[in-house]
Amino acid sequence: MSPQRVVIVGAAGRDFHNFNVLYRGRDVHVVAFTAAQIPNIAGRVYPPGLAGPGYPKGIPIVPESELADLVRRDSVDLVLLSYSDLAHVEVMHKASIALAAGASFMLAGPKATQLPSSKPVVAVLAVRTGAGKSPLTRFVSGYFRRHGKKVAIVRHPMPYGDLMAQAVQRFATLEDLDRAHCTIEEREEYEPHIRDGTVVFAGVDYERILRRAEAEADIVLWDGGNNDLSFFVPDLTFTVADPYRAGHELGYYPGEANFRLADVIVISKTDSAPPEGVRTIEQNAAQVNPRAKVIRAGLKLIAPDAERLRGHRAVVVEDGPTVTHGGLGTGAGSLVAQRHGAVTIDPRPFAVGSIAGVYREYPHLQKILPAMGYGEAQVKDLEETIRGSDAEFVVDGSPVDLARIVHVPQPILSVRYEYDDLGGQVSQVLDEFLRTKVQ
Repeated sequence: MSPQRVVIVGAAGRDFHNFNVLYRGRDVHVVAFTAAQIPNIAGRVYPPGLAGPGYPKGIPIVPESELADLVRRDSVDLVLLSYSDLAHVEVMHKASIALAAGASFMLAGPKATQLPSSKPVVAVLAVRTGAGKSPLTRFVSGYFRRHGKKVAIVRHPMPYGDLMAQAVQRFATLEDLDRAHCTIEEREEYEPHIRDGTVVFAGVDYERILRRAEAEADIVLWDGGNNDLSFFVPDLTFTVADPYRAGHELGYYPGEANFRLADVIVISKTDSAPPEGVRTIEQNAAQVNPRAKVIRAGLKLIAPDAERLRGHRAVVVEDGPTVTHGGLGTGAGSLVAQRHGAVTIDPRPFAVGSIAGVYREYPHLQKILPAMGYGEAQVKDLEETIRGSDAEFVVDGSPVDLARIVHVPQPILSVRYEYDDLGGQVSQVLDEFLRTKVQ
C-alpha cells in the first residue's frame, strides 16, 4: 500500500510541531501545509533540512483557500487541523470542506503531540488569545526566580522568517531580537520576559528547543500562544479565562480543552471586567472542570505620565492578535486613554497599505490601531499610519516597546500591565508546586 497522504492545515507554528512529532521520518507523505491567520506565510516552503528524508524539495505552504482543490488534485487521505483560536463552528466548517472533498479530518491530542521533559514543567494556557496569559507567565517566572530557581521560558512558535535559521532560538537580550530580525509580533511576546531577566527559547524544532532549555534551567515554563495546547507534558497547568469574553471558554478550539484540563483556572481582569462575566466563567468551571482550583485575578495597568493625555487627541495602539482574530475591541491602551481623559481618534481614515487591509478584514476595529508588524513593509505601513494621523500622542498598549520599532513625531506613552495576585492565590499554588515537584 502507498503511504497515507496528508495535508496539515496550520498557521506557521503548531502545524510544524505536529509534523515533526507525528510524521517526520514516518511512512506518511505530507503533501502540503496550508496557511491562515498570519500574512506572508503562504508561498514559502518547509525546508528539506527540517522536513527530513522523503522531502528533497521541502514541503510547500499554500493558502488555506486552496484546501478543497488540493485534497481532490493530490488524492489526500487526511486533513489535520493544526492551529488555534477558532470558534467551534469554524472548526466544523473546515472539517466539512475536507470531508466534501473526500478526505478524513483529524485533531491531534496531547498524548500524541506533547514531549516529556526531564525537568518540572509549568504550562500557562488560555481559552482565547489576549486573555492575560503573558502577565501570568511573567508572574510565575518571577516567583520562581525569587525562590532561587533558574527558569527557562519556552514560547509557542512564531517562525515568520528563515525557518532553518529559526529552528532553535535563544533570546537573552533585546539585541538578540535585533540580530534575529524579530517581527513586532515576536517582540510583543519575548521583550517583556527579557526585560525581567528571563531567557526565552522558541523556534521550530521543539524537541531540540526543550533539550536546550533543560540544560539551563531548574524549571521549564511553557508560555502558550493563542489558546493552543502545551507542546510539553506539564506537571502543573494554568488556564487563563477572560471575563470580557465570558462563554468563550466553552465555544473555542482548543481553548475549551484547556479549560477542561486545567489544574488551575485563572479568571483575569476581574478588577475591571463586568461581574456577570466573572460569574459565568465560575459557573462553567464548576460544570465542566470541578476539580480545578478557580482563582480571581487582576491586571495592574502601569502608565507613567498618563495625565499628559488629558484633553489631547491620542491614537491607541493595541496588541495585534488580541484585537484582530482575538476579537477584542479594546485593550490596556484604551483603558488608560479613557481613564485619563484623552480624546481617542479613529485611525481608519489615516490607514495605509497593509494596515488599511487589516481594517477591511476586521471591521469591528474602530478607535484602535492594531500593532501589526509581520515584516518590515508592514512596520513601515504602521509607522506611516501613525505619522499621517492628527493624533498628538500615541498610547502604546502593546507588550512591545513601540518606540524601538517605529519613528514618529508624536510622543509615545507606553502602557504596561502586570498580573495582580489577588489574595496571593497563585503564589500558594506555586508554594505547593515547589514543595512537591521541584528538587
